Amino acid sequence: MNKISRLAVAGGVAASSVLLLCGPALAHVSVQPQGEAAKGGYATVNFKVPNERDNASTVKLEVTVPADHPLSSVMPQPVPGWKAEVTKTKLAKPLSVHGKQITEAVSKITWTAAGGKIGPGEFQQFPVSLGRLPEDADKLVFKALQTYDNKEVVRWIEEPQEGAAEPEHPAPVLALSAATGDHHGGDDKSAADGKNAAHAADHADGEGGTTASSTDTTARVLAVVGILVGAGGVAFGVLAGRRRTV
Repeated sequence: MNKISRLAVAGGVAASSVLLLCGPALAHVSVQPQGEAAKGGYATVNFKVPNERDNASTVKLEVTVPADHPLSSVMPQPVPGWKAEVTKTKLAKPLSVHGKQITEAVSKITWTAAGGKIGPGEFQQFPVSLGRLPEDADKLVFKALQTYDNKEVVRWIEEPQEGAAEPEHPAPVLALSAATGDHHGGDDKSAADGKNAAHAADHADGEGGTTASSTDTTARVLAVVGILVGAGGVAFGVLAGRRRTV
């Protein structure tokens, strides 16, 4: 029994050690797409900001949009209790989007607490619409600064390297998936689903019409048969009566 108890205690200590070691690595600013972030398309992403301090609240987030892959459209979604400010920069080389020349692009998004905050043990998500995503890159690196109400600033700016250990303050990285044929991502899927649904409905209507038609034809045949059977019965009755009379 004592041996089992010692093993249980050792196991608990080991598990606690693993959690302690993994905790800080997970608690950093990150970015994740809502659905898919396909090359050449548009996507909505969430910047997830956890509060790492026990005695301070996060009151500001600054996210830098990568300059090596400028985006023609960057639109933050309103977040209650927070004010979003978008900073644009002139482009050295204009972008051509849908036949239009774009001479400036968003270089930074800043969210500042306006009645809200991220308290100890809490996190907040900041949704942003991005596009068009580059076709010649597998990822986008967004460097971020997290400011606490005690004036502390945490710089999430270290780019993770493949095959290397995660840095102490990794920058948020958005992985890009393979390009879709039409560069509309989820919108096309919805449209395709709508077409499939419409096709299914038409098919169902067609089957229903065929079934109704078959049922109607069957009813008519049965009615004719009933009439013939009835007429035969009457004729038989008449003949039988005549035989009795004779």
